[in-house]
Amino acid sequence: MADAQDFSHFVRRPAEGVSAMDLVVNGVYCGTCIVTIEKGLGRQAGVRGARVNLANKRVTVEWDEGALEPPVILERLEALGYPAFPFTAEAADSAELQEEKRLLRCLGVAAFGAMNVMLLSVALWAGAEDDPNSATRDLFHWLSALVALPCAAYAGMPFFESAARSLRVGALNMDVPISLGVILGLAMSVLQTISHQHGTYFEGAVMLLTFLLAGRLLDQRMRRRTRDFAINLSAMRADRAMKLGEDGEARETPIAAVGVGDLVLARPGERIAVDGVVEDGRSEIDQSLVTGETAPVEAFPGALVYAGTLNLTGMLRVRVQHAGSGTFLDEVNGLLAGAVEQRSSYVMLADRAARLYVPVVHVAALATFVAWLAIGAGWQQALTIAITVLIITCPCALGLAVPAVQVVAAGALFRRGLILHSGEALERLSACDTVVFDKTGTLTQPRPGLANVADIAPADLALAGRLALASRHPLAKAIAEAAGPQEPLAAEEFPGEGVTATFEGETARLGSVAWCGAEETAAPVAARWPDASLIALSRAGRFVVFAVRQALRVDASAVVAELARSRDIEILSGDREAAVALAARELGDVRYEAELKPADKITRLQALMAAGRKPLMVGDGLNDAPALAAAYVSISPISAAHVAQAQADALFLGERLQPVADAVTISTKARRLMVQNLWISAVYNLIAVPLAVLGFVTPLIAAIAMSGSSVVVTLNALRARDARKAAR
Repeated sequence: MADAQDFSHFVRRPAEGVSAMDLVVNGVYCGTCIVTIEKGLGRQAGVRGARVNLANKRVTVEWDEGALEPPVILERLEALGYPAFPFTAEAADSAELQEEKRLLRCLGVAAFGAMNVMLLSVALWAGAEDDPNSATRDLFHWLSALVALPCAAYAGMPFFESAARSLRVGALNMDVPISLGVILGLAMSVLQTISHQHGTYFEGAVMLLTFLLAGRLLDQRMRRRTRDFAINLSAMRADRAMKLGEDGEARETPIAAVGVGDLVLARPGERIAVDGVVEDGRSEIDQSLVTGETAPVEAFPGALVYAGTLNLTGMLRVRVQHAGSGTFLDEVNGLLAGAVEQRSSYVMLADRAARLYVPVVHVAALATFVAWLAIGAGWQQALTIAITVLIITCPCALGLAVPAVQVVAAGALFRRGLILHSGEALERLSACDTVVFDKTGTLTQPRPGLANVADIAPADLALAGRLALASRHPLAKAIAEAAGPQEPLAAEEFPGEGVTATFEGETARLGSVAWCGAEETAAPVAARWPDASLIALSRAGRFVVFAVRQALRVDASAVVAELARSRDIEILSGDREAAVALAARELGDVRYEAELKPADKITRLQALMAAGRKPLMVGDGLNDAPALAAAYVSISPISAAHVAQAQADALFLGERLQPVADAVTISTKARRLMVQNLWISAVYNLIAVPLAVLGFVTPLIAAIAMSGSSVVVTLNALRARDARKAAR
């Protein structure tokens, strides 16, 4: 074990007398894994608590400072069967990739074994099974064993290890009966072969492993599509800042060496490295990713600026209030971590079914063994029938009931422009009863456009486009795109004001309304477009005002109307009151709240959930990431900030909002199919178990029944492909 000093830079101190560390843990697949880790670490002396994030396989451990060293925690996790290591972005990504490769190798081995054993089984079913010469039948059985035993031993390791961990803490997850069914099925098959019996279960065991490994690999790949929020936040957090020394010279300095009260330089086009107050300079700040405010915010002496926001036009000198820690980004990080931890305890439908199914099956098998002994049967006969009960109830159908639907529904959603991050998202989406939208970049187009282009004369638009090409301001791009391809003018840019150039012997300006002196012309445009940013063009005493805004997505009204037929709709936005009110009116007087901070959005979502609601949050900005994590379920557009994408349960592609409505419709049908499959499994067991208990089931019938239940479940799952069509 490494020396404790090796872990010093991974340990943080969230509170006085408390140490904490984030760890990456592989092999976490279900609710039982969460219980195993959290309870196991909780018994360690000095540990205050442990929280498992199932989505990204992260464990946050807190302990009394000085009570123990990090290696003790790692040793405890290893003893529980969960090897762990301190979190780093590279290590976490590497571990995910290695786990995916392992599952892929296991699936390949299982599929190879299944195909070859099935070929041998076909020969048996075609007549070799009933051949009076038992040597031929035994030869096929031994060949099947030669293929199935090593394949199952290797391919079944993910399930065997999970079952062992579950049993170690006195719990039963779905992998326990799967492992028992596979092991006992193979053991029974070997005994049948040794005793020259007719039926074996080699093909059933490897087929079960093949199906289940395919589902687990799919889930692993869906989870890998989302990057951990810490990785994405670090992309916005500056590692260095331009610190101004006492001599006034700016020097690039590590952010850890920047303290409260220092002066830093924020250059145009760069993200601001600290939270602070502007002491000198004027500029415009793009805060849309952080606060949701669409229009650039003017920065002037005395104004507050935040780490992670983008300085657009001018040079600023900023007096540091927070650097490295305590910044707005850190506040979002804390909110996000808390929200993720609250949601990580979700138990999937299959796990809930397993909690009832697993003990019932085991009790039935044990009762069968005892009962046959009690009526005078020999122990070999009693054990054979008991094993038959376990095998015939081996949860092929139950194990496939949910994954099969997930696979089909995920494909159907992908064809409609939506990518799931995890299989459990389907269950969450189906249960949502309230849809909460962010406005900026979610209900609206991700990029601003020229709203009043029809009111602008072509010559004025062409001139404005040529001036806009000389500007670095992001809103100028909307004018340049509306004007089409143009030759840029040789213009001079005034930071925070606009650009000016000589055109046909006259001075032309493009910039702020005040700088161009176009207040009177701008008034009616502002009244018509209260959520727009206004840019003026002045030339020879003439003024033209351009309204640049993020218009609603083309199908936003139709999608909101569709969702409103079965669910409540709300808008929670950090944007201005006027901008949000206009969007709400355009969508049909939807309930809304404006100028919200990230914590305010979480508060509203928590209030909804406290009232028994299950909100679906749809958002795209950094300020939405905590809300996306806190909501019952969440969706983000592919154009969203990486940190928002990481917290969403699904991403939708393209410029249309329709995939959100499709997700709700298809997931509702998918959950119905999951429940139907579980009932099919239950009915199958209600019929098969009594027959097996009474000793009426032969090995061949057991194999056919077990395979038949899986086929029925799979065929029913295929109906999820047409879920949207059926809904219409």
